[in-house]
Amino acid sequence: MKDRVGIGVIGTGFARKVQIPAFLKCEGAFIASVASGSLDNARATAAECGAGHFTDDWRETIAHPDVDLVCITTPPNLHRDMTLFAVEHGKHILCEKPMAMNVAEAEEMTAAAAGKPILALIDHELRFQPGRQLACKMLRDGAIGKIRHVRSTFQAPHRGDPNVPWNWWSDATVGGGALGAINSHIIDSLNWFLGSDISSVSCQLQSQIKERRDASGEMRAVTSDDEANMLLRFADGELTQDATGLVAVSMTQGPKYQNTMEFFGKLGTLRVEHLGELFIAKRGESDWTAIETDLGTLFPACLTPDLHAAFYRLPAVIDAIRNGRTEIEHAATFADGVKVQKVLDAACRRIAKIAAFPFSSRN
Repeated sequence: MKDRVGIGVIGTGFARKVQIPAFLKCEGAFIASVASGSLDNARATAAECGAGHFTDDWRETIAHPDVDLVCITTPPNLHRDMTLFAVEHGKHILCEKPMAMNVAEAEEMTAAAAGKPILALIDHELRFQPGRQLACKMLRDGAIGKIRHVRSTFQAPHRGDPNVPWNWWSDATVGGGALGAINSHIIDSLNWFLGSDISSVSCQLQSQIKERRDASGEMRAVTSDDEANMLLRFADGELTQDATGLVAVSMTQGPKYQNTMEFFGKLGTLRVEHLGELFIAKRGESDWTAIETDLGTLFPACLTPDLHAAFYRLPAVIDAIRNGRTEIEHAATFADGVKVQKVLDAACRRIAKIAAFPFSSRN
């Protein structure tokens, strides 16, 4: 058994707030190196977490001899190169979603990692919410029968503020936007919950805030989406029969955060809310019945605590590395990431185009 697992973190935004604190709570793990495009950010983050190395060159972090697991928390346009470099150096990988910029990149990453003695995971952490794992079991146990329809609603008002500055999230050329950031989570959740492929998708993207002020103070066009709505069909499977889906995602709508998924089956409806709260209504019942479930450890200061609470499953990743395992129950693999990427790419090809919106950069 390996005594300690060294983490190399690339990116000091999301990782600094969520992943690094979670890793620091894992027995047998330590932050070995921090990389950022800003050397000052790398230095400050390393000081906070006790990392012995920091750099503005991500290759140095991946190649560092104390790094066992590379945590990639950068814009999606960098995921391919970082992953291939990590595979070349025999490092375990935890890559943020969306996996890549397109299916070709995702498949290349998957092929590179195939057969290697490494963990190759995509950070679809919502699979590890205790409430979602209970919901997954209930669906498989037939609690509401065959699924006919799924409805997913995600809204977060904070990007509705036009004073939020322009950054990579506003730039489609580097993978910014709601479709990749949020719909990827929803697609993966549906794949995992139902075990059925999404057989068709149509999509409408919109940018409600057309311009934002960049770091220099200039107004700059937003080329990514802050609203991404999808209509889905699912292949028939163990849990699905002629099933359809409706996904509504907005990063501008209020008044408050919402992330809800509802499964409509032949015998009733199951509702999963953002922290993993569960409710069921059997056929013929007029109201919901709450199901007691563990919500896990929350990050109350975060804007989206549901996306963050599940990071306390990271001990499973550390334990696997310490014991030489390359599979973790429920974890999203690179193969799962490719499945999600196929739906994202198809969504971009099946867009109801809105006048003056520059979708060409997403195709």
